[in-house]
Amino acid sequence: MGPGAGRGGPAREAAAAPGSLLLPLLLLLLARAPTASGGARGDPRLVSEHFSQAPQKLAFYSWYGSARLFRFRVPADTVLLRWFLHVSQGSGPTCSDAEITVHLRYGAPPIINPLGTSFPDSTPAQPSFHISAPLSSMLQSNTSVNVSHPAPGDWFVAAHLPPSSQKIEVKGFVPACAYLFQPDMLVTRAVEVAVLEPGVPLPQTLLSHPGYLKIFVPQYTQELRLELQGCVSSRSPGCPVRLIVGAATLPSNFQKVLTCADPVAPCHLWLSSPPWGRWLQVTVENLAGPHTSVAFSAQASLTACRPWSVTFQHLVQNTANQSCDTHTGQLSPSHARWDLGRSGGLGSGPFCLMSYPVTREDMDVASVRFQLLDGASLVVHPDRPSVMRLPLDTGMDSGGSLTITLTANKTEITNGTLVVACVSAASPFLSFNASLNCTTAFFQGYPLSLSAASRTVNLIIPYPETDNWYLSLQLLCPERPEDCEQAPVHVHTHLYLVPCLNDCGPYGECLLLRRYGYLYAGCSCKAGWRGWSCTDNSTAQTAAQQRVATLLLTLSNLMFLAPIAVALRRAFLVEASVYLYTMFFSTFYHACDQPGEAVLCILSYDTLQYCDFLGSGVSTWVTILCMARLKTVLKHVLFLLGTLVIAMSLQLDRRGIWNLMGPCLFAFVIMASMWVYRCGRRRQCYPTSWQRWTFYLLPGIAMASVGIAIYTSMMTSDNYYYTHSIWHVLLAVSAAFLLPPRDEQAQPWTCTQKLPCHYQICRNDREELYAVT
Repeated sequence: MGPGAGRGGPAREAAAAPGSLLLPLLLLLLARAPTASGGARGDPRLVSEHFSQAPQKLAFYSWYGSARLFRFRVPADTVLLRWFLHVSQGSGPTCSDAEITVHLRYGAPPIINPLGTSFPDSTPAQPSFHISAPLSSMLQSNTSVNVSHPAPGDWFVAAHLPPSSQKIEVKGFVPACAYLFQPDMLVTRAVEVAVLEPGVPLPQTLLSHPGYLKIFVPQYTQELRLELQGCVSSRSPGCPVRLIVGAATLPSNFQKVLTCADPVAPCHLWLSSPPWGRWLQVTVENLAGPHTSVAFSAQASLTACRPWSVTFQHLVQNTANQSCDTHTGQLSPSHARWDLGRSGGLGSGPFCLMSYPVTREDMDVASVRFQLLDGASLVVHPDRPSVMRLPLDTGMDSGGSLTITLTANKTEITNGTLVVACVSAASPFLSFNASLNCTTAFFQGYPLSLSAASRTVNLIIPYPETDNWYLSLQLLCPERPEDCEQAPVHVHTHLYLVPCLNDCGPYGECLLLRRYGYLYAGCSCKAGWRGWSCTDNSTAQTAAQQRVATLLLTLSNLMFLAPIAVALRRAFLVEASVYLYTMFFSTFYHACDQPGEAVLCILSYDTLQYCDFLGSGVSTWVTILCMARLKTVLKHVLFLLGTLVIAMSLQLDRRGIWNLMGPCLFAFVIMASMWVYRCGRRRQCYPTSWQRWTFYLLPGIAMASVGIAIYTSMMTSDNYYYTHSIWHVLLAVSAAFLLPPRDEQAQPWTCTQKLPCHYQICRNDREELYAVT
């Protein structure tokens, strides 16, 4: 049986209630009365187990890192898996009724594409199983997903909100709504499972509960045959039995279901290339009713595949088991005889595949290289497939991308020859002579082909399932079979597991994401590029647009020359130094922040960003304190203390708006207090000159207000280059307007002694017409 989804889940008789009180009650009821598919309540062979993880705050989707990932481990012999998807609101403003999407996948993180972008070439991307529901609906009732007979191992759940808007939100400026998502997993597991041995009949009698069997499939099993013999029902004719073989996976489910209702036809099931080295679940259900017994004998038989393990002579000089001549392709058989069971063994029959040993070289996180033992090419024959095993079963390999490149020797492949290949998980595809669908018993593989017209083929598998993967190849001649008898074809393989394909290209950044101890990678794209590997250029900026954007963001900082000149003119040397610092680091930070071609980084990106944010905050701080007209010593002390506080706050949270606004508001309080004090002392408005208010203060305040409004509420990803450049201009020009006049006692351009070159800096004793002291 496949997966099912719905609100309220399988326990629809339980009344849905909002809040978090329903979930523990529902879990308790389910734990007391577990139900298996096709069974009844109260089966003593079943036990329930509950697993949960801490909730995570959901985010609006912009790239894969926006999705919140959960990983659960489903135990073996699980007959029913139930996901309870719980959503709640955080302690903050009321959340809007946004749609929440939840993706589920077995073996690896789900492949999601909410933006509808294109994937790179040669990348088959199967959409993940997902459900979507509005927040209001998920708050009122529990949303559940049921999977009968799930595959044991890692299961992943990813949740996110709809695609984000282009607006750039300033952190902490407006209280944000918190959507909290928490999945709970309830498994119903069988504790009494009969073991079905190959070639040994296993008697079974079914009443009201289904029968749970399992059979171990060893390596090099070519076919598996399951058969029910001597099936007799106490009341109904025929054999009212349904056979469910295999485990359910998402997004694809390849379970085999066989109904044995025909009283005459034999009830058996053939499985080609079953999964190697694991237990295979078999569930037998009684279709005659709860009060009718069905008796039968289950029997399994395995068809063994005799492998030829290709090892190279220089690596096995002291081993007499195997040898190989790489020039002639002649092989000597192995003397070892392996037995798979009572139904057959590897020691009899012809060789059905050539097994090439592969070395796995771990290079970094989610970075692995696979090579043949001697690094040579793979020899492909027409009579049997050549198989390579790629072990990706460590549990940490599913967070990258498996890249496969096959190149055929151009002198060996002709117009009439064809090299077909199949990449599959759990077991290799071995039936090239019968079909080219690249389908094993429980997996749809990825077919590839090499010909004279196309001697190189690529395959990229994002987030491969945690399992042993197999690459099988065989030489075919569909038009003239005699062409395949001339010589085998050598195929060069390049097999890698990489975190991101091509490191996300020039317009993306490969970022390593973490969920507890699990690591996975994703691409964060820039300059309008999108997609899984930042290869979708449907909304990308051109090179000219990138250069214009860089020039706008960098050259707009030259407007700080105005406040620098005014500060020097009025003897505010510290303020001028701060403005110069801000102009320098803001220019080079934005030159380094650009993607693509127009990039210049004189320091590390993190250092430039920190210095830019620090300069912006300190510039505002010193400008407001300068307007307060404090005593020189007190002003410089506050300059230093404020700079230290801003530096500390940026280290705590660089993008928090209040880490900068807090000190600036404190400086504004100091300035307002001094102005009020002077107003009361002089009994007139301060500053007293109307020209100062009309031509300097009001224009400066207006430009600063417009700049803050643009910075906090008008910036989007599309207009960032223009609006942020305007922010630079308004911030710099407002500082030039708001700087107070020079103090009458200050002598900025005086020099008490002549310079060695006999030049003397002139003294400027002119008083400003609007000076107020």
